Amino acid sequence: MPLSGAMLAVSAFGELTQALDLGTGSAKQSLSRAMSLSTGTAAGKADRIFSDRRTLAASATEDLDLAGVLLDAFGTAITFARIKGIVIAAAAGNANNVVVGAATNPWATLLSATGTVTLRPGAFFAAGTGVADATGYAVTASTGDLLKVANSGAGTSVTYDIHIIGASA
Repeated sequence: MPLSGAMLAVSAFGELTQALDLGTGSAKQSLSRAMSLSTGTAAGKADRIFSDRRTLAASATEDLDLAGVLLDAFGTAITFARIKGIVIAAAAGNANNVVVGAATNPWATLLSATGTVTLRPGAFFAAGTGVADATGYAVTASTGDLLKVANSGAGTSVTYDIHIIGASA
């Protein structure tokens, strides 16, 4: 099943202004990155995608197995060998944080074996490799394929969206 139209884009923009004697000065600053991937497994290509909205009970954790357990939109098991892009977004209505990162047998090529990212309510995290990168963030089945997601506190559940684009080889 080919993957078509895969894209990851991130953009930031800001404008500083300051009153001057005879007007207002401004400095516009921006940074944007985007990658479009065609179908396949080499540089600039992807053939697997996982996207889901998930909810964790109070104080709960889950390990997302990137090699053979996640299901695509059609119910087919996905095995990622390389991740080309990932976006994780915590719901704005969460009371607790969503913590993403280290697990037993961690997928460590992005955040290291012990690294985590804390997403406060409404926060998001995105990482992409760029189209020239054939390696991506490698996934090692059985020993380096788990991405842990945790609810940081008790009392309430958290919801998060996750979107992963990658390649099977």
